[in-house]
Amino acid sequence: MAKYRKLGRTASQRKALIRNQVTSLLANGKIVTTEAKAKEIRKVAEGLIALAVKEKDNFEEVTVTAKVARKDKDGKRVKEVVDGKKVTVYDEVEKTIKKDMPSRLHARRQMLKVLFPVVEGEKRKAKEVDLVEKLFTEIAPKYENRNGGYTRIVKIGLRKGDAAMEVLLELV
Repeated sequence: MAKYRKLGRTASQRKALIRNQVTSLLANGKIVTTEAKAKEIRKVAEGLIALAVKEKDNFEEVTVTAKVARKDKDGKRVKEVVDGKKVTVYDEVEKTIKKDMPSRLHARRQMLKVLFPVVEGEKRKAKEVDLVEKLFTEIAPKYENRNGGYTRIVKIGLRKGDAAMEVLLELV
């Protein structure tokens, strides 16, 4: 007996389908799909959320000094002449950054193996959404007191074309 559903696809097609669906689920919060696909997607999505919940606070705040280009009122870089050449003027600024501990970094990389890059917005105003960061900052705190069961499958009805059972897979 198989440990997973083959979904009538080759291994590479099945992997791509599951990755796409999991990415859509985490980006949008819910998706409509068939029951068999939903049960496979649920396994992967719940694993990622569990990993995010486990590692969400595993970082340290570090203060670093960074060189930042000085800018004028128009937002352009300030340049001064040194030895006959125009050189950009830099200021040193102290910043606090989150530095991942090794286990959180590993978890981040495991998530990146599954999730595709997501772009939201119109073509000109499109910006890339960091789904891994969304998992750590938005989704994981919501589920920190919950032991599994992060998704819900709600049956919608039969699809008109092939009478496959359609379901709504959503984050609880």
